[in-house]
Amino acid sequence: MNIELYIAQLLYRYQCVTVPGFGAFLTEIQSAQWIEESHSFSPPKKSVSFNTNIRTNDGLLANHIANAEKTSYSYAVSAIQHAVLNWKNNLEQNGKIILDEIGSIQLNSEGSLVFKPLEQNNFLTSAFGLSSFISPAITREIEAHIEPVEEKEVIVFEPETTNSRSYLKYAAIFVLGLGLAGTIAYPMYQNEMNTQQTLVEKAVQKQVESKIQEATFFIKNPLPAVTLSIKENKPEVVKMSYHVMAGAFRDENNANKILKKLLNAGFDAKRIPLNKSNLYPVIYGSYKTFSEAEKAKKVINDKDNPDAWILIESL
Repeated sequence: MNIELYIAQLLYRYQCVTVPGFGAFLTEIQSAQWIEESHSFSPPKKSVSFNTNIRTNDGLLANHIANAEKTSYSYAVSAIQHAVLNWKNNLEQNGKIILDEIGSIQLNSEGSLVFKPLEQNNFLTSAFGLSSFISPAITREIEAHIEPVEEKEVIVFEPETTNSRSYLKYAAIFVLGLGLAGTIAYPMYQNEMNTQQTLVEKAVQKQVESKIQEATFFIKNPLPAVTLSIKENKPEVVKMSYHVMAGAFRDENNANKILKKLLNAGFDAKRIPLNKSNLYPVIYGSYKTFSEAEKAKKVINDKDNPDAWILIESL
């Protein structure tokens, strides 16, 4: 059975996938990156790492295999154990194994396992279809273009001297007469316009005063009163999408025992709904952001449970 395929499927949905007796594959979301030196852009992704210290069976991988293969849980556990045995034998003989869709693991000089993820595979579903690309630098060239100025020949106009000076004299006298007439007529016209405007304003004022005297301020048919209802602003419910998992149990009694133990220890622990694998999950607590959950998980790993991991799910 090729269990690497099922591990890769779970990495799209969960942050931690444990292979019992071998180690755990962990994912972490990285934001998009712009590398200015190479003019390249990388989309957001889920980077995968490997931790050999997490080996306890949490039931996630075995239940997923059992549901996919339509087989029993015990058979799925046996298939995982068989695959882990083959991996260890290949590491001892060849020093390296290749996991399809995930990456490769090899032994270093100190005998430790070194994991190299497959860079081409992105387990972040929201970045599906996005790929890296390189944008070439834009070079701008400015060309100075100066057009030559042509020298043009200067044309000089010389007025002709005629005997038209007498006509200019009579024209000047006529223009002067018009100016004097306009100077006298304009004030008379302006006084007449002011008089007409004053008469119109007085007539309008009288009509306004008469209308004000006749007006009554009693409304026979008043409009009904309008009642306005004000909705109270309910506090916004903050979703807690990041949960530090204590474990998932097939027996509900075991889940209740762990819950009681964690509550007595001071944790804000609780049980969440039955998952798709028919297991009863118990969490240490829920958090708004991944960074808060990661900080709490590190404390729990050091002081209480080294196998605690983070579940990303809106409940």
